[in-house]
Amino acid sequence: MRIVVKLRHLAIAAGLAAGAISAILAPVSAQGPQGTATNEETSAVIGRMSKTLMGNQFSFRADTLRAYVGANGELLHIGHTLKTVVRRPDKLLVDATGDDGSTKLIYDGKTLVIYNVAQKQYARIPVSGKIEEMLEAAEKRLGIDFPLADLLTANPGESVLAGVTAGGQVGTVTIDGVKSRHFFFIQPPDLDMELWIEDSERALPRRVFVKYRTLPGHPTFFAELSDWNLSVQPTDADFTFQPPAGVTEVELKPRTDAAPASAK
Repeated sequence: MRIVVKLRHLAIAAGLAAGAISAILAPVSAQGPQGTATNEETSAVIGRMSKTLMGNQFSFRADTLRAYVGANGELLHIGHTLKTVVRRPDKLLVDATGDDGSTKLIYDGKTLVIYNVAQKQYARIPVSGKIEEMLEAAEKRLGIDFPLADLLTANPGESVLAGVTAGGQVGTVTIDGVKSRHFFFIQPPDLDMELWIEDSERALPRRVFVKYRTLPGHPTFFAELSDWNLSVQPTDADFTFQPPAGVTEVELKPRTDAAPASAK
């Protein structure tokens, strides 16, 4: 598949906007810079992570920091906190709060709703299918990017194990008291990725860092993943949007850029 970091904001009609980026993990093996991790070892860890994330439902928090190039060539940063609830195959709730405001994304399997809290506006588009199909449709039709999208695919392991030409385990660290394996991967033509995975049977992803080596300013994306809940029990109501009083619906404009914003 691919590893992607999207570097533009979510641009939506009538000022409905939210900062978002996509970090899509991908990888396999070789020797790490320090010590070695075989293909089998790396694949086994990714496989355990995939099995965990293929569960019917889960939730997690992601604290992200994106570096991007400003109008004058300066390197700027923007931060977000994303609280995500997943119920496979076709339910998704994302509550995003960051430097550019607060936005909710709600998908019930038939309709995608994007709600800008501060502007008291929301938009909806009819779309059906699994979570990954909805995210792909939203990106193609509207340029809407969702962070860490490959964690939500039907087979996260396949997403994570594609497109990388070299990499492996470089060491171990402790993140929030949890021992984690630290991996480094390369995907041509210009992406470097570091991925930290909990050293346990669950193999939950704990941290990700991606860098574009050839883009101006070498922009980056960083996410710290926490508050994993594999026992969450969301109901249909959690994925149903009821507009609060005073909130108005606006129409989303299709994306107009011809070129994709990501390396594939």
